[in-house]
Amino acid sequence: MIDWDDAFDNSSYVPGSDGLAAAWGAAAAAWRDSRGGTLDIAYGVGARNRLDLFRPEGVAKGLVVFVHGGYWHKLDKSFWSHFAAGPLSRGWALAVPSYTLAPEARLGQMVEEVRASIEEAARHVAGPVRLAGHSAGGHLVARMACADGPQPDRLDRVISISGIHDLRPLLGTRMNEVLHLDAAEAEAESPALLSRRAGLSVTCWVGADERPELVRQTRLLSEAWGVPNVFAAGHEHFSVVAELGRPGSALLSELLKD
Repeated sequence: MIDWDDAFDNSSYVPGSDGLAAAWGAAAAAWRDSRGGTLDIAYGVGARNRLDLFRPEGVAKGLVVFVHGGYWHKLDKSFWSHFAAGPLSRGWALAVPSYTLAPEARLGQMVEEVRASIEEAARHVAGPVRLAGHSAGGHLVARMACADGPQPDRLDRVISISGIHDLRPLLGTRMNEVLHLDAAEAEAESPALLSRRAGLSVTCWVGADERPELVRQTRLLSEAWGVPNVFAAGHEHFSVVAELGRPGSALLSELLKD
């Protein structure tokens, strides 16, 4: 019998992960202090319906929106500002939204909030829109690529990084004491069980050294949708997403390619 709590436990298997949130927060705050940005743009009426926007020098080539992870109940936009170093180095703007977390919000509400945040960010930056999301954020950006809802304007590429694409295994986890998923919602909000929007480029990306369940979740969407699946050598669950902020990374190149 599969221990689903263990299957989705990334932190226990990555040495030093206990200090990562503090390190991310410090790096993000240092970026904002040195480089600035347009902070706390409202995209809705909720307390967490805010996004931060970072622009390159000159006219941006387009907009990247990064949707954070935290298993739908942790973290916010303030931990990721330094990821702007990657897109800005290529002439792209970066928007990072917060969204209402569980247990205050159900997953369906989070999906709609992320959609609204993308639409608001796109009002501030012309050109194509690219989405990247990590872990729970990978799930949320994959939902933007599903055919069951409206597509944000100008969206043409999505990368789900270590995303959770079939939510049904979460039903039996301790995490679900916070998420309050039921069987119907788990099925309705699972990208791997839904159709991909035609004409939209999607890539599944996962660290080659991640937990087997995260690798399986990535394969699920890749196979269901017939889209590329990249296994990033030498990366675990947390190092893989940091590549978004590195100007020369393969992940960033995939996201921003023509």
